[in-house]
Amino acid sequence: MKTNVYFLFITILFYQCQTSDSTNSETKEVQSYTIDQFLDNDNIYAGSFSHDEQTLLAGSNETGIYNAFKIDLETGERTALTTSEDESVWINSYFPTDNRFLYSSDNAGDEIDHLFVRFEDGTVKELTPDEGAKASFAGWSDDLKSFYYMYNKRDNRFMDMYEMNIDNFNSTLIYQNDESLNVGGMSNDKRYLALTKTINTNDSDLFLFDRQTKEMTKINETLSGNSPADFSVDSKALYYLTDAGDEFTYLMKYDIVSGEREKVVSEDWDIMYAYFSKNGKYQVVGINQDAKTVVKVMDTKSGKQIDFPELPDGDISSVRISRSENKMVFSAGSSRSSSNLYYYNIETKKLKQLTNTLNPEINPDDLVEAEVVRYPSFDGLDIPAIFYKPHIASSNNKVPALIWVHGGPGGQSRTGYSSIIQYLVNSGYAVLAVNNRGSSGYGKTFYKLDDQNHGEGDLQDCIEGKNYLASLPYIDGEKIGIIGGSYGGYMVMRAMTHTPEEFNVGVNIFGVTNWIRTLRSIPPWWESFKEALYLEMGDPNTADSTRLYAISPVFHGDKVKHPVMVLQGATDPRVLQVESDEMVAAIKKNNVPVEYVLFEDEGHGFVKKENQIEGYSKVVQFLDKYMKVALKG
Repeated sequence: MKTNVYFLFITILFYQCQTSDSTNSETKEVQSYTIDQFLDNDNIYAGSFSHDEQTLLAGSNETGIYNAFKIDLETGERTALTTSEDESVWINSYFPTDNRFLYSSDNAGDEIDHLFVRFEDGTVKELTPDEGAKASFAGWSDDLKSFYYMYNKRDNRFMDMYEMNIDNFNSTLIYQNDESLNVGGMSNDKRYLALTKTINTNDSDLFLFDRQTKEMTKINETLSGNSPADFSVDSKALYYLTDAGDEFTYLMKYDIVSGEREKVVSEDWDIMYAYFSKNGKYQVVGINQDAKTVVKVMDTKSGKQIDFPELPDGDISSVRISRSENKMVFSAGSSRSSSNLYYYNIETKKLKQLTNTLNPEINPDDLVEAEVVRYPSFDGLDIPAIFYKPHIASSNNKVPALIWVHGGPGGQSRTGYSSIIQYLVNSGYAVLAVNNRGSSGYGKTFYKLDDQNHGEGDLQDCIEGKNYLASLPYIDGEKIGIIGGSYGGYMVMRAMTHTPEEFNVGVNIFGVTNWIRTLRSIPPWWESFKEALYLEMGDPNTADSTRLYAISPVFHGDKVKHPVMVLQGATDPRVLQVESDEMVAAIKKNNVPVEYVLFEDEGHGFVKKENQIEGYSKVVQFLDKYMKVALKG
């Protein structure tokens, strides 16, 4: 499937257009909440178990920025381990035999991550200090005496693989990446490396590199999307994901000695990931099932799926299994419930909720359930989308609406909890999160439909989404806007310049507006898939620049007719600030209302709560100013 790393963007129910046509009796009064209240949730994620499996390393933004915490698995008590006020701390893992841990951090969102170790006494050591070099944690060795990491200090275009001893922190270069390959993992015996070569944004070749013989073996037999999943614990097999001969990605096993291939797991949806627990007792498989993650944990000896305990609210979205394979931590949530962490003792069957992340001031009954809907586009293609209908909406109380466009290209809107979407809906706006052609999760044919067609068919899908909304009796069809971030922000500006009469307002969140500049200025560490990106979008250094100019909104600011808001991070390495500066200037020159919110300490995505509060509150103020009608209770 298409590679999604280059533009950011993080139930099988089929609804016809009339499915969401609720009757007046279903409306109800709800309490109004501020963006401060919605963002006072605790966004928390699991890292790893401690060596004694008594505590869990976790990351949380409860302080307003992401920091590291430990959670006692018996008492649920949480203790802060870092107290950063400026840069987010992104946890990697506890050390295998003590309570040191690894984390990553960049500079104000510039994405040049460095690795750090936090010692048990609270002191910190930077492990990858080279200025301008980017590092990422790549897992522990099987003997637990070292860890692997990727680092581009030798050449900032290529991520080499290193091994670092955890006693003295000495490093060894173990794979020099001179061919723009992507390193996908090391076997437990340290003999084999899984590598991929990006062919285009849909397809990639998978290789097995024998470090002993220096032989490189190509695993896939046909042009297809391929990526490594995990090695077997005995290092005799490589498990990998492929869509060869199929619409959806499935799991394959490659026997390293015999070269035989065997299909292991397939679904009617994409398999997103698969991995083994430490000793291979369990295999965890994640499935992208119609915009929702479904997790299956298989007992490898019996081949049977283990039963998860019943949860009062939410679906399991990720799983961590301890090294002893006796304990499990998982995340679970829903569109009306922010994700919580649960601790499950596999032996005793004891379940404990570790967190309660939703702000207690918010009544979950005031939030809305995400609905998976589908509507026909201009050419008859069914477009999947996630719909959020305000409780107050009815044919007697029509509400304004927004088309929400995800990032990418190739991202996907999903049914999990979103503070900003719930805030918009609580503020009286229906939201339709469109998974336009080119989105992931709906088969590779659907995924390829936007190639060299960006801002055309995918934009028409959004316009047909607007028409779908306008057909609903409780939507004010004269007041529909469009909002999106990254590639979604591009779609906003493309709509406002190319089809200026379609949407009443546009909210562009760090969106691309000049494809020629963006494609020429991509970060050097994207070298491994730059050519693939050019194949999909167009090469800005060739005649493709003519089309790229035509679809770049900044050159067509004179076409904008309706109000626009732009939000941007000053340190964004993907969409440079100058893009938004110039777009805003072009709209102002046309004497159209435009509001600009610039954060000096944010990159591609706003992670600091104070900035999120400021930015999203201004979004609703902007929408209210130009779209709000008098809403009846």
